[in-house]
Amino acid sequence: MHLARRMWTLFEPLHAVTYFAPEAREQFEAAGLRGFWRGYFAGRAAPLGPIGPAPVVAAFFGFAPAMVARALPDVWSRATPEAALAAREAGAVAALRRLLGEVTDDHVAEAAELLSRAASTADTAGRVLGAANAALPLPEQPLARLWQAATVLREHRGDGHVAALVTTGLDGCEALAWRSGLDLSRQTLQPARGWTDDEWEAAVRRLQQREWLTAAGSATTDGVEAHRRIEAITDEAAMRPWKALGEESTERLIGLLQPLARAAARDIPEINPIGLPRAGA
Repeated sequence: MHLARRMWTLFEPLHAVTYFAPEAREQFEAAGLRGFWRGYFAGRAAPLGPIGPAPVVAAFFGFAPAMVARALPDVWSRATPEAALAAREAGAVAALRRLLGEVTDDHVAEAAELLSRAASTADTAGRVLGAANAALPLPEQPLARLWQAATVLREHRGDGHVAALVTTGLDGCEALAWRSGLDLSRQTLQPARGWTDDEWEAAVRRLQQREWLTAAGSATTDGVEAHRRIEAITDEAAMRPWKALGEESTERLIGLLQPLARAAARDIPEINPIGLPRAGA
């Protein structure tokens, strides 16, 4: 496994508690963001300020514009970006405190320090979500610092992945329909990203014309090879933090993150639209 991909499997579960842990939803609801998607869009978009749907459609990439427009800008009438940021941090910290309860404070503090060092070196030019999260104040509390560093790194990687997808000429729905021909199902992806049946089926037809999907909807040899290329580009684009951290510190961080990732993954469904392997494996 490419080093950058291995690191993603270890920090992504720490970030993803903000989507799946009950504590995260409770904090969003307490801030006035009732309903999962209000909390999702407000929490993830809050580092960008009180923006409307268009920049979020662009930056999040895979979501149907109509789904984004149902949440934005309405969420800012319910909670300010500052309140959403406070809620997402409080929810994530509460979830990690429960999930990592058997891990020592020293273990968490060292992992947070090394992961923050890596995140501080992430190159943010052209990476809107990575840059916006990197610009937030660094928390003093170790669990909050750990979560924020994981968030900077996952959005940094995601920005690079979007750039790789754009180079292929794919749109958001096509990227998902193509992925459903590889490993994740349409039943998992389509409802989670808000595309209509007509939009999805039109995307499938375009991919079939491109010879990336078969008539049955599975990936062709060309489609599989395109996926390999895009993932390789994504991995290479995510390497700067690990080169900057250095081999010895990165290996140390891997050892620290492995039990944390396994613990955090307990709140992540085995089948999820992120495509995250189980237990940071």
